[in-house]
Amino acid sequence: MLSVKNTDDTSVAQEITRAIQSLKFGSIEITVHDGKVTQIEKREKVRFGNQTNITKPTTESSGNQK
Repeated sequence: MLSVKNTDDTSVAQEITRAIQSLKFGSIEITVHDGKVTQIEKREKVRFGNQTNITKPTTESSGNQK
C-alpha cells in the first residue's frame, strides 16, 4: 500500500490507483527522480482468446475490389 505524506503524494497515489483500476492486461511503469514520482506510464494489452468472435473482412470491405 502507498504511504502518502502530503497533497502531492495523495494525487500521485490516486493517479496510480486509477491507472491500475482501468487496466485489464498490461503494466504500469512509475518513474522516480530524487524521490519524487515524475511520470506514470500505462501499457495496455488487448488479448483475443476466442478467435470465433473476430470478424474477418470480406472482399468488399478490405479494399481488394477489381
